[in-house]
Amino acid sequence: MEQQIVLAVLGVAGVVSAFLFAFKGLLDQIPDVIRSWRRVVDEARRSHSDHGLTSDDHHPPSSSGDGTR
Repeated sequence: MEQQIVLAVLGVAGVVSAFLFAFKGLLDQIPDVIRSWRRVVDEARRSHSDHGLTSDDHHPPSSSGDGTR
């Protein structure tokens, strides 16, 4: 009976140890995921603002005051 208790404790300790190791690995990856997400969001905002330009924004303003050239 004592041996079964010892084996159960060792088994539980092994499972907990493996879980903590895997959990630590997951937590170590979170900063990289956040940095990548921020780059994606920044690039999306940058490309979205580039597409917001109208055709009038690409031409220099006309020299006459009434808008004719």
